[in-house]
Amino acid sequence: MAPSWRLLLDLDGRPGWQNMAVDQALLERGAAGEHWLRLYRWSPHCLSFGRHEPALRRYDRERIETRGLEVVRRPSGGRAVWHAEELTYSVAVPAEPLGGLRQAYEEIHRMLLAALRRLGAHAEMAPPRTPAGVGAGACFATPVGGEITVRGRKLVGSAQLREGGGLLQHGSLLLTGRQAAVQELTLGGAPPDLAGALDEALGREPAPGDVAEAVAFAAAERWGGTWERTAPSGDLLGEASRHEVRFRSPAWTWRA
Repeated sequence: MAPSWRLLLDLDGRPGWQNMAVDQALLERGAAGEHWLRLYRWSPHCLSFGRHEPALRRYDRERIETRGLEVVRRPSGGRAVWHAEELTYSVAVPAEPLGGLRQAYEEIHRMLLAALRRLGAHAEMAPPRTPAGVGAGACFATPVGGEITVRGRKLVGSAQLREGGGLLQHGSLLLTGRQAAVQELTLGGAPPDLAGALDEALGREPAPGDVAEAVAFAAAERWGGTWERTAPSGDLLGEASRHEVRFRSPAWTWRA
């Protein structure tokens, strides 16, 4: 039987700590059997670290704080992402039906690929590569296989977390934004990234709402089932509030 999905359009923008708290709450709901697709933005702009990055040794905390930049550590892995002119997606579902990590990663990216092609981007999946360690540099520095690119430049960077029988995969789809901030804030410098943005692929500046609608259409077409559009509810934000202390904590964000 096809599942019932909830589509959460959350495009007004939230601070990084709250975005991560909501995604953590959705992961718990996924573990309980629910299916969620959330599309959201960040306000103010924010630098996010991967769960296992040695942030204090890798990034210039003094410079970040002097510039007044927001930072957060994600519950998922991967490398740093500068969340500015982009659209972030998260998929929270029971883990088992989507198979292993790589299988689920590619399945979700195939849905996103369909959305980007629907918008007119000549995007493709990056060929398989041997996974690399979590080295310095932006998440967009190098396609590692199964990611979405245009002319070799990476449009989508994603990370995944499995916990309690649930799966959370979230990622950044660059609209017009770039990732140079990650390189600028890395101690000792970082390799130049291969980020691309959707405006370059389309030859026009895409509206976040239009991109969100294309993703929603592609997800419903690929995964079927029934879909209910919803706004952030008091219940969901209440569940997320239980995680906010963690994602606002400097001890969590800046652990070495």
